[in-house]
Amino acid sequence: MIRTLAAFALVTGLVAATAAPAVAEAPQGWELGAMKVPAAQRLGQGKGITVAVLDTGVVKNHPEFRGRVTSGPDFIGGGARPGQSYWGAHGTAMASSVLRVAPQARVLSVRVLWDREDPARKRAEAAAKSGRVAADKESLKAATALAKGIRYAVDKGAQVISMSLGTDEWGFGSGYGEDTAAAVDYALGKGAILLASAGNGGSTDPLEVDANNVVSYPAAYPGVIAVAAMAPNGVRADFSQVHTYNTIAAPGVDIYAADNRGGYRSGDGTSPACALAAGTAALMLSRKPDLTPRQVRDILVRTAKKPPAGYTVFLGFGLIDAAAAVQAAGAAEDAKIAAAPYKGKEYLGGGPVAAPTTHPPIDMTYVAVGGTAAGVGLLFLVGAALLMRRPRARPAPGRPPIPPR
Repeated sequence: MIRTLAAFALVTGLVAATAAPAVAEAPQGWELGAMKVPAAQRLGQGKGITVAVLDTGVVKNHPEFRGRVTSGPDFIGGGARPGQSYWGAHGTAMASSVLRVAPQARVLSVRVLWDREDPARKRAEAAAKSGRVAADKESLKAATALAKGIRYAVDKGAQVISMSLGTDEWGFGSGYGEDTAAAVDYALGKGAILLASAGNGGSTDPLEVDANNVVSYPAAYPGVIAVAAMAPNGVRADFSQVHTYNTIAAPGVDIYAADNRGGYRSGDGTSPACALAAGTAALMLSRKPDLTPRQVRDILVRTAKKPPAGYTVFLGFGLIDAAAAVQAAGAAEDAKIAAAPYKGKEYLGGGPVAAPTTHPPIDMTYVAVGGTAAGVGLLFLVGAALLMRRPRARPAPGRPPIPPR
Protein backbone atom coordinates (compact mmCIF):
# COMPACT_ATOMS: atom_id res chain seq x y z
CA MET A 1 0.00 0.00 0.00
CA ILE A 2 2.76 2.46 0.96
CA ARG A 3 4.73 1.66 -2.21
CA THR A 4 1.73 2.43 -4.39
CA LEU A 5 0.98 5.67 -2.58
CA ALA A 6 4.57 6.75 -2.96
CA ALA A 7 4.47 6.14 -6.67
CA PHE A 8 1.36 8.23 -7.16
CA ALA A 9 2.59 11.03 -4.94
CA LEU A 10 6.01 11.26 -6.53
CA VAL A 11 5.31 10.69 -10.15
CA THR A 12 1.79 11.90 -10.72
CA GLY A 13 3.02 14.44 -13.25
CA LEU A 14 4.80 13.17 -16.32
CA VAL A 15 5.83 16.74 -17.03
CA ALA A 16 7.41 16.59 -20.45
CA ALA A 17 7.77 20.24 -21.36
CA THR A 18 11.38 20.23 -20.22
CA ALA A 19 12.42 16.77 -21.37
CA ALA A 20 15.55 16.06 -23.39
CA PRO A 21 16.15 18.72 -26.05
CA ALA A 22 15.73 17.91 -29.71
CA VAL A 23 18.81 17.37 -31.84
CA ALA A 24 17.77 20.27 -34.04
CA GLU A 25 14.86 22.62 -33.55
CA ALA A 26 11.87 21.55 -35.60
CA PRO A 27 9.71 23.98 -37.56
CA GLN A 28 6.87 25.44 -35.54
CA GLY A 29 3.75 23.36 -36.02
CA TRP A 30 5.52 20.49 -37.78
CA GLU A 31 3.41 18.01 -35.83
CA LEU A 32 0.19 18.95 -37.64
CA GLY A 33 1.72 18.31 -41.05
CA ALA A 34 3.35 15.08 -39.96
CA MET A 35 0.00 13.75 -38.74
CA LYS A 36 -1.91 15.10 -41.79
CA VAL A 37 -4.17 17.09 -39.50
CA PRO A 38 -5.23 19.76 -42.09
CA ALA A 39 -6.66 17.04 -44.34
CA ALA A 40 -8.35 15.41 -41.36
CA GLN A 41 -9.97 18.71 -40.34
CA ARG A 42 -11.67 18.92 -43.72
CA LEU A 43 -13.59 15.80 -42.71
CA GLY A 44 -14.34 16.69 -39.10
CA GLN A 45 -13.26 19.16 -36.43
CA GLY A 46 -14.40 17.56 -33.20
CA LYS A 47 -17.76 19.29 -32.96
CA GLY A 48 -19.93 17.90 -30.18
CA ILE A 49 -17.08 15.95 -28.57
CA THR A 50 -15.78 16.57 -25.05
CA VAL A 51 -12.17 15.69 -24.27
CA ALA A 52 -11.35 15.45 -20.57
CA VAL A 53 -7.80 16.63 -19.90
CA LEU A 54 -6.75 15.04 -16.61
CA ASP A 55 -3.78 17.13 -15.64
CA THR A 56 -2.54 20.06 -13.54
CA GLY A 57 -5.41 22.39 -14.46
CA VAL A 58 -6.05 24.59 -17.48
CA VAL A 59 -5.98 28.39 -17.57
CA LYS A 60 -9.36 28.93 -19.23
CA ASN A 61 -8.89 32.59 -20.16
CA HIS A 62 -5.90 32.00 -22.43
CA PRO A 63 -6.65 33.49 -25.87
CA GLU A 64 -5.98 30.10 -27.42
CA PHE A 65 -9.14 28.61 -25.94
CA ARG A 66 -11.88 31.16 -26.69
CA GLY A 67 -14.45 29.65 -24.33
CA ARG A 68 -13.80 26.05 -25.27
CA VAL A 69 -12.56 24.97 -21.82
CA THR A 70 -14.60 24.26 -18.70
CA SER A 71 -13.18 23.28 -15.32
CA GLY A 72 -14.17 20.40 -13.10
CA PRO A 73 -13.12 19.78 -9.50
CA ASP A 74 -9.59 19.81 -8.11
CA PHE A 75 -9.07 16.25 -6.87
CA ILE A 76 -5.45 16.64 -5.80
CA GLY A 77 -5.47 19.96 -3.91
CA GLY A 78 -2.24 21.11 -2.32
CA GLY A 79 -3.02 24.80 -2.05
CA ALA A 80 -2.07 26.03 -5.54
CA ARG A 81 -4.47 28.47 -7.21
CA PRO A 82 -4.98 29.75 -10.77
CA GLY A 83 -2.63 32.60 -11.50
CA GLN A 84 0.35 31.01 -9.79
CA SER A 85 3.19 29.90 -12.05
CA TYR A 86 2.95 26.31 -10.79
CA TRP A 87 -0.79 25.96 -11.39
CA GLY A 88 -1.82 24.71 -14.83
CA ALA A 89 1.56 24.92 -16.55
CA HIS A 90 1.43 21.39 -17.93
CA GLY A 91 -2.35 21.10 -18.27
CA THR A 92 -2.71 24.35 -20.23
CA ALA A 93 -0.18 23.13 -22.81
CA MET A 94 -1.95 19.78 -23.14
CA ALA A 95 -5.37 21.36 -23.67
CA SER A 96 -3.80 23.54 -26.34
CA SER A 97 -2.47 20.51 -28.24
CA VAL A 98 -5.84 18.78 -28.09
CA LEU A 99 -7.63 21.81 -29.54
CA ARG A 100 -5.02 22.40 -32.23
CA VAL A 101 -6.07 19.07 -33.70
CA ALA A 102 -9.80 19.24 -32.86
CA PRO A 103 -10.65 22.98 -32.90
CA GLN A 104 -14.40 22.54 -32.39
CA ALA A 105 -14.12 20.08 -29.51
CA ARG A 106 -14.57 21.12 -25.91
CA VAL A 107 -12.08 20.45 -23.12
CA LEU A 108 -13.12 19.46 -19.62
CA SER A 109 -10.23 20.23 -17.28
CA VAL A 110 -9.95 17.96 -14.22
CA ARG A 111 -7.02 18.63 -11.89
CA VAL A 112 -5.40 15.38 -10.75
CA LEU A 113 -1.69 16.33 -10.85
CA TRP A 114 0.83 18.73 -9.38
CA ASP A 115 3.08 20.70 -11.68
CA ARG A 116 6.78 20.02 -11.30
CA GLU A 117 7.43 23.20 -9.30
CA ASP A 118 4.36 22.90 -7.07
CA PRO A 119 5.37 23.04 -3.37
CA ALA A 120 2.85 20.26 -2.66
CA ARG A 121 4.74 17.98 -5.00
CA LYS A 122 8.00 18.78 -3.26
CA ARG A 123 6.38 18.02 0.11
CA ALA A 124 5.15 14.68 -1.21
CA GLU A 125 8.64 13.85 -2.47
CA ALA A 126 10.09 14.64 0.96
CA ALA A 127 7.43 12.51 2.67
CA ALA A 128 8.24 9.56 0.41
CA LYS A 129 11.98 9.83 1.03
CA SER A 130 11.41 9.88 4.79
CA GLY A 131 8.90 7.03 4.75
CA ARG A 132 6.02 9.18 5.97
CA VAL A 133 3.73 8.62 2.97
CA ALA A 134 1.13 6.57 4.85
CA ALA A 135 0.71 9.40 7.37
CA ASP A 136 0.86 12.26 4.86
CA LYS A 137 -2.65 13.48 4.01
CA GLU A 138 -1.58 15.19 0.77
CA SER A 139 0.05 11.99 -0.49
CA LEU A 140 -2.99 9.92 0.42
CA LYS A 141 -5.24 12.32 -1.47
CA ALA A 142 -2.90 12.25 -4.46
CA ALA A 143 -3.08 8.46 -4.56
CA THR A 144 -6.82 8.52 -5.35
CA ALA A 145 -6.95 11.64 -7.52
CA LEU A 146 -6.57 9.94 -10.89
CA ALA A 147 -9.24 7.30 -10.24
CA LYS A 148 -11.68 9.97 -9.07
CA GLY A 149 -10.86 12.14 -12.07
CA ILE A 150 -11.54 9.34 -14.54
CA ARG A 151 -14.91 8.52 -13.02
CA TYR A 152 -15.89 12.19 -12.81
CA ALA A 153 -15.00 12.78 -16.47
CA VAL A 154 -17.05 9.81 -17.61
CA ASP A 155 -20.05 10.80 -15.52
CA LYS A 156 -19.90 14.31 -17.02
CA GLY A 157 -20.11 12.90 -20.53
CA ALA A 158 -16.50 13.06 -21.72
CA GLN A 159 -16.10 10.80 -24.75
CA VAL A 160 -12.29 11.04 -24.78
CA ILE A 161 -10.01 11.07 -21.73
CA SER A 162 -6.48 12.37 -22.28
CA MET A 163 -3.96 11.45 -19.57
CA SER A 164 -0.57 13.02 -20.27
CA LEU A 165 0.80 11.57 -17.06
CA GLY A 166 2.34 8.48 -15.64
CA THR A 167 3.74 6.79 -12.56
CA ASP A 168 7.26 5.60 -11.82
CA GLU A 169 9.08 8.26 -13.81
CA TRP A 170 11.84 7.83 -11.22
CA GLY A 171 11.14 4.18 -10.40
CA PHE A 172 9.69 4.43 -6.88
CA GLY A 173 7.50 1.42 -6.12
CA SER A 174 4.74 0.04 -8.30
CA GLY A 175 2.40 2.42 -10.04
CA TYR A 176 -0.42 -0.09 -10.42
CA GLY A 177 -3.50 0.89 -8.42
CA GLU A 178 -6.61 -1.23 -8.03
CA ASP A 179 -8.86 1.83 -7.72
CA THR A 180 -7.44 3.32 -10.91
CA ALA A 181 -7.70 0.01 -12.76
CA ALA A 182 -11.35 -0.20 -11.69
CA ALA A 183 -11.93 3.38 -12.88
CA VAL A 184 -10.38 2.52 -16.26
CA ASP A 185 -12.71 -0.48 -16.57
CA TYR A 186 -15.65 1.73 -15.63
CA ALA A 187 -14.75 4.27 -18.31
CA LEU A 188 -14.27 1.63 -21.00
CA GLY A 189 -17.60 0.09 -20.04
CA LYS A 190 -19.24 3.46 -20.65
CA GLY A 191 -17.61 3.70 -24.09
CA ALA A 192 -14.99 6.35 -23.30
CA ILE A 193 -11.72 6.44 -25.23
CA LEU A 194 -8.73 6.54 -22.87
CA LEU A 195 -5.26 7.61 -23.96
CA ALA A 196 -2.08 7.97 -21.89
CA SER A 197 1.51 8.96 -22.49
CA ALA A 198 3.99 6.10 -22.70
CA GLY A 199 6.52 7.73 -20.36
CA ASN A 200 9.69 9.81 -20.56
CA GLY A 201 12.17 7.41 -19.00
CA GLY A 202 13.44 5.77 -22.16
CA SER A 203 16.74 7.59 -22.55
CA THR A 204 19.92 5.51 -22.85
CA ASP A 205 22.02 8.37 -21.43
CA PRO A 206 23.48 7.11 -18.11
CA LEU A 207 23.45 10.67 -16.79
CA GLU A 208 19.72 11.10 -17.39
CA VAL A 209 18.09 10.86 -13.94
CA ASP A 210 14.71 9.84 -15.36
CA ALA A 211 16.13 7.04 -17.54
CA ASN A 212 14.69 3.86 -16.09
CA ASN A 213 12.20 2.65 -18.71
CA VAL A 214 10.03 1.03 -16.05
CA VAL A 215 6.36 0.20 -16.57
CA SER A 216 4.25 3.35 -16.52
CA TYR A 217 0.59 3.53 -15.58
CA PRO A 218 -2.06 4.38 -16.74
CA ALA A 219 -0.48 3.63 -20.13
CA ALA A 220 -0.01 -0.02 -19.15
CA TYR A 221 -3.62 -0.65 -18.11
CA PRO A 222 -5.48 -2.90 -20.59
CA GLY A 223 -7.78 -0.87 -22.82
CA VAL A 224 -5.76 2.35 -22.57
CA ILE A 225 -4.14 3.58 -25.81
CA ALA A 226 -0.48 4.16 -24.93
CA VAL A 227 1.13 6.91 -27.02
CA ALA A 228 4.87 7.02 -27.72
CA ALA A 229 6.72 10.14 -28.92
CA MET A 230 8.26 10.53 -32.37
CA ALA A 231 10.99 12.99 -33.35
CA PRO A 232 10.91 15.12 -36.53
CA ASN A 233 13.26 12.68 -38.29
CA GLY A 234 10.65 9.92 -38.01
CA VAL A 235 12.30 7.85 -35.28
CA ARG A 236 11.57 7.43 -31.60
CA ALA A 237 12.29 10.50 -29.49
CA ASP A 238 15.22 9.48 -27.30
CA PHE A 239 13.22 9.94 -24.08
CA SER A 240 10.15 7.95 -25.17
CA GLN A 241 9.83 4.74 -23.16
CA VAL A 242 10.13 1.37 -24.85
CA HIS A 243 7.41 -1.14 -23.96
CA THR A 244 5.23 -3.79 -25.52
CA TYR A 245 2.10 -1.89 -24.50
CA ASN A 246 2.96 1.06 -26.76
CA THR A 247 0.04 1.29 -29.17
CA ILE A 248 0.66 4.26 -31.42
CA ALA A 249 3.00 7.22 -31.85
CA ALA A 250 2.58 10.97 -32.30
CA PRO A 251 5.01 13.89 -32.52
CA GLY A 252 6.60 14.75 -29.20
CA VAL A 253 9.54 17.08 -29.90
CA ASP A 254 9.40 20.89 -30.24
CA ILE A 255 5.64 21.05 -29.79
CA TYR A 256 4.39 24.64 -29.47
CA ALA A 257 1.47 25.08 -27.10
CA ALA A 258 -0.23 27.63 -24.85
CA ASP A 259 1.67 28.85 -21.78
CA ASN A 260 -0.21 29.25 -18.49
CA ARG A 261 1.44 32.68 -18.07
CA GLY A 262 0.29 33.85 -21.50
CA GLY A 263 1.78 33.37 -24.92
CA TYR A 264 3.24 30.11 -26.12
CA ARG A 265 6.21 27.87 -25.49
CA SER A 266 7.86 24.80 -26.96
CA GLY A 267 8.05 21.48 -25.13
CA ASP A 268 9.04 17.87 -25.61
CA GLY A 269 7.67 14.62 -24.26
CA THR A 270 5.19 11.81 -24.58
CA SER A 271 2.73 14.18 -22.89
CA PRO A 272 2.07 16.35 -25.98
CA ALA A 273 2.10 13.19 -28.10
CA CYS A 274 -0.81 11.86 -26.01
CA ALA A 275 -2.70 15.16 -26.29
CA LEU A 276 -2.31 15.21 -30.09
CA ALA A 277 -3.57 11.62 -30.25
CA ALA A 278 -6.57 12.55 -28.07
CA GLY A 279 -7.40 15.35 -30.48
CA THR A 280 -7.35 12.83 -33.33
CA ALA A 281 -9.75 10.58 -31.43
CA ALA A 282 -12.09 13.57 -31.05
CA LEU A 283 -12.01 14.13 -34.83
CA MET A 284 -12.88 10.47 -35.37
CA LEU A 285 -15.82 10.59 -32.98
CA SER A 286 -17.16 13.78 -34.53
CA ARG A 287 -17.29 11.83 -37.77
CA LYS A 288 -18.97 8.79 -36.16
CA PRO A 289 -19.94 9.36 -32.50
CA ASP A 290 -20.84 5.75 -31.65
CA LEU A 291 -17.40 4.27 -32.29
CA THR A 292 -16.38 1.91 -29.50
CA PRO A 293 -13.00 2.12 -27.74
CA ARG A 294 -11.88 -1.01 -29.59
CA GLN A 295 -12.95 0.44 -32.94
CA VAL A 296 -11.01 3.66 -32.32
CA ARG A 297 -7.90 1.72 -31.38
CA ASP A 298 -8.20 -0.63 -34.36
CA ILE A 299 -8.67 2.25 -36.80
CA LEU A 300 -5.67 4.16 -35.41
CA VAL A 301 -3.55 1.03 -35.71
CA ARG A 302 -4.79 0.08 -39.17
CA THR A 303 -4.34 3.55 -40.69
CA ALA A 304 -1.01 4.47 -39.03
CA LYS A 305 2.20 4.96 -40.95
CA LYS A 306 3.76 1.71 -39.83
CA PRO A 307 7.42 0.91 -39.24
CA PRO A 308 8.97 -1.55 -41.71
CA ALA A 309 8.50 -4.36 -39.16
CA GLY A 310 4.79 -3.53 -38.81
CA TYR A 311 5.09 -3.13 -35.04
CA THR A 312 7.92 -2.11 -32.76
CA VAL A 313 8.19 -1.51 -29.03
CA PHE A 314 9.60 1.92 -29.90
CA LEU A 315 6.69 3.46 -31.82
CA GLY A 316 3.97 0.84 -31.48
CA PHE A 317 2.11 0.49 -34.77
CA GLY A 318 3.58 3.73 -36.06
CA LEU A 319 2.75 7.41 -36.54
CA ILE A 320 -0.88 8.50 -36.44
CA ASP A 321 -2.32 9.41 -39.84
CA ALA A 322 -5.19 11.63 -38.73
CA ALA A 323 -6.66 12.05 -42.22
CA ALA A 324 -6.80 8.30 -42.87
CA ALA A 325 -8.12 7.62 -39.38
CA VAL A 326 -10.97 10.12 -39.66
CA GLN A 327 -11.90 8.87 -43.13
CA ALA A 328 -11.93 5.27 -41.89
CA ALA A 329 -14.02 6.29 -38.88
CA GLY A 330 -16.68 7.75 -41.14
CA ALA A 331 -16.87 4.52 -43.13
CA ALA A 332 -16.88 2.20 -40.11
CA GLU A 333 -19.86 -0.07 -39.63
CA ASP A 334 -21.79 -0.17 -36.38
CA ALA A 335 -20.20 -2.41 -33.80
CA LYS A 336 -21.89 -5.79 -33.42
CA ILE A 337 -21.57 -8.18 -30.51
CA ALA A 338 -21.74 -11.84 -31.48
CA ALA A 339 -20.13 -15.08 -30.44
CA ALA A 340 -17.16 -15.93 -32.61
CA PRO A 341 -17.41 -19.41 -34.17
CA TYR A 342 -14.75 -21.90 -33.14
CA LYS A 343 -12.49 -22.74 -36.07
CA GLY A 344 -9.84 -24.83 -34.35
CA LYS A 345 -9.29 -28.55 -34.11
CA GLU A 346 -12.05 -30.86 -32.91
CA TYR A 347 -10.07 -31.68 -29.77
CA LEU A 348 -7.69 -29.46 -27.81
CA GLY A 349 -5.37 -32.45 -27.20
CA GLY A 350 -4.96 -35.74 -28.99
CA GLY A 351 -8.60 -36.73 -28.66
CA PRO A 352 -10.13 -39.67 -26.74
CA VAL A 353 -7.85 -42.62 -25.97
CA ALA A 354 -10.61 -45.28 -26.38
CA ALA A 355 -13.82 -45.78 -28.27
CA PRO A 356 -16.91 -44.17 -26.73
CA THR A 357 -18.72 -46.38 -24.18
CA THR A 358 -22.10 -47.71 -25.36
CA HIS A 359 -24.97 -48.93 -23.15
CA PRO A 360 -27.68 -51.57 -23.99
CA PRO A 361 -31.14 -50.20 -24.77
CA ILE A 362 -33.70 -50.02 -21.99
CA ASP A 363 -36.05 -53.04 -21.80
CA MET A 364 -39.46 -51.47 -22.38
CA THR A 365 -41.35 -54.57 -21.11
CA TYR A 366 -40.88 -53.56 -17.51
CA VAL A 367 -41.92 -50.03 -18.33
CA ALA A 368 -45.18 -51.32 -19.94
CA VAL A 369 -45.99 -53.66 -17.04
CA GLY A 370 -45.32 -50.98 -14.49
CA GLY A 371 -47.44 -48.48 -16.37
CA THR A 372 -50.36 -50.92 -16.64
CA ALA A 373 -50.21 -51.75 -12.93
CA ALA A 374 -50.14 -48.08 -12.07
CA GLY A 375 -53.19 -47.49 -14.28
CA VAL A 376 -55.19 -50.32 -12.68
CA GLY A 377 -54.32 -49.08 -9.22
CA LEU A 378 -55.47 -45.62 -10.15
CA LEU A 379 -58.83 -47.00 -11.35
CA PHE A 380 -59.37 -48.81 -8.03
CA LEU A 381 -58.65 -45.63 -6.12
CA VAL A 382 -61.12 -43.64 -8.21
CA GLY A 383 -63.83 -46.33 -7.74
CA ALA A 384 -63.37 -46.42 -3.99
CA ALA A 385 -63.62 -42.67 -3.80
CA LEU A 386 -66.91 -42.73 -5.74
CA LEU A 387 -68.45 -45.42 -3.48
CA MET A 388 -67.61 -43.44 -0.37
CA ARG A 389 -69.33 -40.40 -1.76
CA ARG A 390 -72.74 -42.19 -2.42
CA PRO A 391 -75.62 -40.74 -0.21
CA ARG A 392 -77.36 -43.03 2.40
CA ALA A 393 -81.05 -44.13 1.94
CA ARG A 394 -83.58 -41.84 3.66
CA PRO A 395 -86.51 -43.29 5.83
CA ALA A 396 -90.07 -43.31 4.48
CA PRO A 397 -92.20 -40.28 5.35
CA GLY A 398 -94.04 -40.52 8.71
CA ARG A 399 -91.86 -43.30 10.13
CA PRO A 400 -89.23 -42.53 12.70
CA PRO A 401 -85.70 -43.52 11.88
CA ILE A 402 -84.49 -46.81 13.33
CA PRO A 403 -81.94 -46.09 15.98
CA PRO A 404 -78.63 -47.86 15.65
CA ARG A 405 -78.12 -50.93 17.86
